[in-house]
Amino acid sequence: MGDFPEPFDVTAVMEKYPVSYKESMNTVLTQELQRFNGLIKIIRSSLKDLKLAMVGKIVMNASLEAASKSLFNGKVPDLWMSKSYPSLKPLGSYVADLKARLAFFQKWIDVGYPTVFWISGFFFTQSFLTGVLQNFARKYTIPID
Repeated sequence: MGDFPEPFDVTAVMEKYPVSYKESMNTVLTQELQRFNGLIKIIRSSLKDLKLAMVGKIVMNASLEAASKSLFNGKVPDLWMSKSYPSLKPLGSYVADLKARLAFFQKWIDVGYPTVFWISGFFFTQSFLTGVLQNFARKYTIPID
C-alpha cells in the first residue's frame, strides 16, 4: 500500500476545472475521478483490514478471507471488481494497469487538458465520447441529435 496512490481531491479538481457549458470534459474528468476514488478506497481499506486481520487485531470475515485467497492466487479480489472497471487481467497486470490509469488522470490534473486521450483508460468510456460530442456540437452550434 505504500506506493499505492491516495484518492483524488475531487473538490480541488472541481475548483481548477469547474463545470462549464463550453467544456464538457471538466465534468467527465470529475466523474472519472469519483469512480476511481471508489475503487482506490475499497482497495486501500481491504488491504489495511487484511493486514490487521492477519495479525489478529480484527476478525477475518468472509469477504476478507475471499480477498486473501484471491491475492494469494494472483487474482483480483471480487471485492475490488465490484467497484472496478471491467478487466480480465491477473492481479499484477491489473495493478500496473490501474496505476497507469491513475497516472493519466493525475497528469491531466497537473498539466491540463491532454492532447491525446487514452480512451480505454476511462472507467466509463461513453461519458468521454459524449463529452467530446457535446464540445464539438457547442463549438460549431450544431444539434447533437
